[in-house]
Amino acid sequence: MFKLAALAIALLTPAAAQAQSPAPTDYPKRIPAPGGEVVIPVPGFQRAYDDYRYAPSRRAGDFVYISGVVAGPNGAADRGPEAFKGYARRAFKAIEANLKAHGLTFADVVMVNTFHVWDGPGFKGTRDEQFAALSAVKDEFMGPPHPAWTAVGTTGLLADDGVVEIQMIAYAPRK
Repeated sequence: MFKLAALAIALLTPAAAQAQSPAPTDYPKRIPAPGGEVVIPVPGFQRAYDDYRYAPSRRAGDFVYISGVVAGPNGAADRGPEAFKGYARRAFKAIEANLKAHGLTFADVVMVNTFHVWDGPGFKGTRDEQFAALSAVKDEFMGPPHPAWTAVGTTGLLADDGVVEIQMIAYAPRK
């Protein structure tokens, strides 16, 4: 389980994902699926698809579903609100890579679901500080009109020191 958690956090960095083989020119990779397609945006997500059997993103009809991306310190010592903003930016950049592979931007996102570990080892601060830090980073990437957003507390994520998992749904009518 720990190997999967470490992979989930390691894949958050598009630059790191690009450095893995096969060659980035083969990406984004498109795999036909009922009602749409699975899209693997960069090589680093290929391992997640092959070894752990989940699609980083999948189109179904006029919607694109982005799998949850974990934001957390991944072993780093600093776990305060300012450091967490950096971890959240890393997660949003991974989500952005998925959106771009579908020809989308954050403006196309209609729903955000976040799953928060309010009192876990990955964040040193209050629930309000965690939510404020995540909200500030979200606002760096997503302007008005704002998407719908549901934030749910949980006791843990796949990554032991994961703080929040971010999942998105985008509206993308076929052309």
